[in-house]
Amino acid sequence: MNKILFSAVLFVSASYPVLAAADTLTQFFQKSKISGQVRSYYFSRLYGAANVPNQDSFALGGLLDIKTAPFLGGFGVGVSFYTANDLGTHGYSPSTVDTTMMGLTPSLNALGQAYIQYAKPGQLLVRAGDQIINTPWMNNSDARILPATYQALFAQYSPLPGVKLEALREFRWKSRTSPNYYKDNLYYGTGYSGDPIYGGVQKLLSSAPQAQGTLAFGASTAIVGAKAQVWYYDFYHFAKMFYGSGSYTLKTATGIDPFVGAQFVREWENNSLLNSRMGAQPVDNIIGNTVNGSAWGVQVGANFDIVPTILGKGQLTWSYNEIVPHVGAIGGGAIVSPYTIGYATDPLYTTSMIRGLVEMGPGDGWKVKWIQNILHKQFLWMAAFARYHTYYSGNSNDVYVDLTYFPGGMFKGLSIRDRMEVANGGLVHDAPLNPGNKTFVYNRVMLTYLF
Repeated sequence: MNKILFSAVLFVSASYPVLAAADTLTQFFQKSKISGQVRSYYFSRLYGAANVPNQDSFALGGLLDIKTAPFLGGFGVGVSFYTANDLGTHGYSPSTVDTTMMGLTPSLNALGQAYIQYAKPGQLLVRAGDQIINTPWMNNSDARILPATYQALFAQYSPLPGVKLEALREFRWKSRTSPNYYKDNLYYGTGYSGDPIYGGVQKLLSSAPQAQGTLAFGASTAIVGAKAQVWYYDFYHFAKMFYGSGSYTLKTATGIDPFVGAQFVREWENNSLLNSRMGAQPVDNIIGNTVNGSAWGVQVGANFDIVPTILGKGQLTWSYNEIVPHVGAIGGGAIVSPYTIGYATDPLYTTSMIRGLVEMGPGDGWKVKWIQNILHKQFLWMAAFARYHTYYSGNSNDVYVDLTYFPGGMFKGLSIRDRMEVANGGLVHDAPLNPGNKTFVYNRVMLTYLF
């Protein structure tokens, strides 16, 4: 309640110069923006293992975004309210609830964003406060009823057309199942410092020190079919990371445009909280006392638009990734990713809906994926098959299908989406990827209305 009151005061006080300078109150409200979403999600986890109960979860939620008109030459304020309710559908047995949706609470309410910014469109953006951040290894992971948001300072500068320089300092974050901001991440357990965080991979003790946030710098460019980006992250007391990626698309004017891409990750840190000597649980069941991770990937494919009246635009890709093993390192060389692990929202080409190499550890994987628009973009179809060979999690595969319907017309803004992935394989003993080392089917039905 105090945070909501603070945001209301911030909104009014920041808006006062606008009201004073505007000719009328009407002009101010016309230049301000209100948008949002209504979401209805139903997730189900079906396990093939005996004596393992299936899980499901339903939630009806909404996101309301308010942005003031610019004032004093470019200042502005943004506030976002998030809410979700299970409408009494979770029942009384936690073992049968998919807690990654919104935890175990019957309702979830959060002030997701509350920031002040200064912007010169196309040139400069400086933002301070609670906000959505979209970088490769820190993003909104928006595949649940609420997105993840960050309490941070963020700046973006474009010195030349097609060139962006970015910097951020994050202090706290709000996970997809949290109502407030906390000094933790996805390696902490549910209930740490009172945070109802779900969906991560608990490796730290409840007595572990709080996370101290992240410092990151990035640069990107997009020129004549070529795109490239480089990032440096310092996940304080967890890992330091360098990430780079690039791609090139050849415009052929034939309806088929081939492209190629590559990516690289390098991580290091001697004093990580994930070190076994710090009391952390082994990552991927491998004891290690230093972060030493290396990963790379390549992707080839084509964008096509050869039968526009029937199918429309599409894309076909084949991708490969490898995480190189390192003896003595945490997880045997695992990539440490505090804000995506367990969420499966990292930028590696071969990451699937349920998991990827970041969750499974050193090894390699390949994935083939088809994306297709159908009937003048009224339907969007996606299908993929991924195969993984890992050192500590065995061999596995994922089959993925995804269909979205956009009614359009009087229902413009509405989408109905069904995503399903079938996971098989993994180690038989120790810590199987899927309960009982049996088939795991994850289905997500998502209705979203944008306004």
